[in-house]
Amino acid sequence: MPETTTRTDPNAPIIAEFRAHNGRVGGMFEGVTLVLITTAGRHTGKPWTTPVVAERDGDRWLVFASNAGGPRDPHWYLNLVANPQVTMEIGTDEGRVKPFAARAVPLTGDERDRQWDLQCARNPAFRDYAATTTRTIPVVALHPLDLTGDPARARLIAEQLIRHHEDLRAEIDQVRKRFEHALAGEPEPDAPDNDTDDTARRLRRHCLTFCRHLRLHHIREDGAFSAFEREYPELVPAITRLRAEHAVVERALAAFAALLERAAGPDRGPDAEPAHLRAEFEAVSAGLEEHFAYEEAHLLPALRG
Repeated sequence: MPETTTRTDPNAPIIAEFRAHNGRVGGMFEGVTLVLITTAGRHTGKPWTTPVVAERDGDRWLVFASNAGGPRDPHWYLNLVANPQVTMEIGTDEGRVKPFAARAVPLTGDERDRQWDLQCARNPAFRDYAATTTRTIPVVALHPLDLTGDPARARLIAEQLIRHHEDLRAEIDQVRKRFEHALAGEPEPDAPDNDTDDTARRLRRHCLTFCRHLRLHHIREDGAFSAFEREYPELVPAITRLRAEHAVVERALAAFAALLERAAGPDRGPDAEPAHLRAEFEAVSAGLEEHFAYEEAHLLPALRG
């Protein structure tokens, strides 16, 4: 389905229905197998969640970048070409939708053509989509993360986790430095000469970039946790807590983002002052550091063996 860059996402009702009914959606999608995929925006790094028609094929899932026969590949496909690490959500036997980390691999040659023909046989609408566009519609295989009997991959993921945490900690430090410059009335050292944004708007831009990176990190972690739970059942209590903390962090980020929007708007109140914004940011970052420390203490020993 086409993706939107506007504030109102037309896919939002479908996504909500999918999550509320264990992957089932009515209306025009009644009886159609859908999955949700979250990709990183190739220009912004912002997480994008999109419902797509899918078909299970053994241990992998196939998705089809038809864009309803549009002349261009959908944004979600361009995103995963730029970064093949995606999070997919599917209905499960547990009666609820679960996220899974996955690697996206576009199919080529005879394999692509065979899977496309099979999809057209299952759903003739796809043949109509192909007839209305000159492009070859991509078919993508999503390979869910599987750690079964693969301690080397688990160790690699442990090191990636540490690197991601260190990158996020470095971003927190950078935002702190920008607050220090703002409170001291100093210009930002790396601000371009043509940057006409005032202090509040610049702080908003930097903070929102950090929020996007953190959201994407937690979405991807939630997907990886499903593989951790299967391979390391002793981690389930810790992962349950971490998932709950992700939800708490998401609410805190949403509240902070709303504060930044007000601070950068025309009707600014006292909460637009850098000192107040910094205090709110420090409250969020303090909770994050506790979260990171708990995660590292409980997950890394198991992943590292």
